[in-house]
Amino acid sequence: MKSIKDVNFKGKKVLVRVDFNVPIDENKNITDDTRMRESLPTINKLLNDGAAVIIMAHFGRPKKGGFEEEFSLNPVAKHLSEMLNKKVMFTQEVLVDKVAGLSSNLENGDVMLLENIRFYPEETKGDVAFAEKLAKLGDAYVNDAFGTAHREHASTATIARFFPNNKYFGFLMENEVRNLQKLMNNPSKPFTAIVGGSKVSSKIDILKNLAPIVDNIIIGGGMTYTFLKAMGINIGTSICEDDKIDLANDLIEEMKRQNTKLILPVDHIIADKFDNDANKLNTTDQSIPDGYMGMDIGQKSIELFKNIILESKTILWNGPMGVFEMPSFSKGTFAIAEYIAKATKQGAFSAVGGGDSVAAINQSGFAKDVSYISTGGGAMLEYLEGKTLPGIKAILD
Repeated sequence: MKSIKDVNFKGKKVLVRVDFNVPIDENKNITDDTRMRESLPTINKLLNDGAAVIIMAHFGRPKKGGFEEEFSLNPVAKHLSEMLNKKVMFTQEVLVDKVAGLSSNLENGDVMLLENIRFYPEETKGDVAFAEKLAKLGDAYVNDAFGTAHREHASTATIARFFPNNKYFGFLMENEVRNLQKLMNNPSKPFTAIVGGSKVSSKIDILKNLAPIVDNIIIGGGMTYTFLKAMGINIGTSICEDDKIDLANDLIEEMKRQNTKLILPVDHIIADKFDNDANKLNTTDQSIPDGYMGMDIGQKSIELFKNIILESKTILWNGPMGVFEMPSFSKGTFAIAEYIAKATKQGAFSAVGGGDSVAAINQSGFAKDVSYISTGGGAMLEYLEGKTLPGIKAILD
C-alpha cells in the first residue's frame, strides 16, 4: 500500500485531496467537523516533514460553473486555520492559472486551501487537461478523501496518472482500505452482516455480494417488510416495495444456495401512524395486523439478534433496525449498537458504515467501542457491492 508513513516530504509541494464536505448552519458555522478532524493526521504529518500543503476539496453540489457564494469553502478555511493553529491561505480564485502563481510562492510549512473544486465543471467530468493543470501545482499527490473514492473525478482519480511515482494514500484512506480489505478478504468466522434501511432495492448488490462471504445476514428496518410479504406474511400498512417481491424471493433462494442464514425479525414494534406519539404495540410474531405499520424490531428479535452478534467474530453493520430518529422507535437500533460493542470487547472485528448507521452508533454512545467506522457512506456501499473504487484504483495502479 502506497502510504505516506515512510516518506519524507521535506521541501515538496504536496497536493492533498480531502473530503471537507461538512454540514453548516444558516450562519455558516460548521456543525460537525468530523471529516476535517479525520484528515488532520495526514495534513500534520506533511507539515511536520516540512512540506507545503495544497488542499483540494469540494462542498455541496454547485451547478452553475464558476464561483457561487453558497458553496464557498470560506467557512472551512477559517475553521481549518483554527484546527491547525496557523494561517491557511485561501483563494476564491477559480482560474487554475492564477492559482498556480499563488502556489509557486508557498514556502515549507505553508498551507493553502483551494476554492471548491466543483466550481470547475471539468472536475466532475474527470477532465484530463484540467487534472494535468492541477497536477502542475505540486510535486506529489495524496488522496485522503475516502468519501469521494467512488467518484472518477479529476481531483480524486484522473490527477493520479500525472504522479506515477509520487502518489499516496493519506492516513484516513489507508485506514479505510485496510479495514475494508480485512472485512471482505480475510474475515474471521462466524461473520455476521446486519443490513437495514428502508429499501431492498438499494441493498440488492450488497446482499448478493455478501452472500458467499458471510455466515449470517440479519435484516432489519423497512426492507424487512418486503421480505415478509414475499414469504406470505401480513405486514399491515408497513413500507413495502411491491415491485421487488420477486427479487426478495430470489434473494431468499440465493441465501439458501450459499448456505447463508437469513435472519428476519420475529416480532415488531408497530404503530397506527408514522409518528413518535402514535399508539404502539409489540407483536407476538412476525405478522402485523391491518391498520398498523412496523416501526422497529421487537424484544424477541432483539434477543435473537443479540445471541447471533455475540457469537460472531466479524460484524458488519449497515442500516438501522427501525425509525430510530423517533425516540419511541429507537430501542432496536441502539440495542444492536450495544451488542456490537460488547462483541468487539470480546475480540470481534466490527465495522459500521452508511450515514444512518454511523449516526446511530454515535448517538448510542458506543462509537468508541467498535473496531472501525467508515467515513464514506456511498464509497463503502460500492466497495461492499464488489465495485472497483476509482479513487483507490488510481493510487494502486
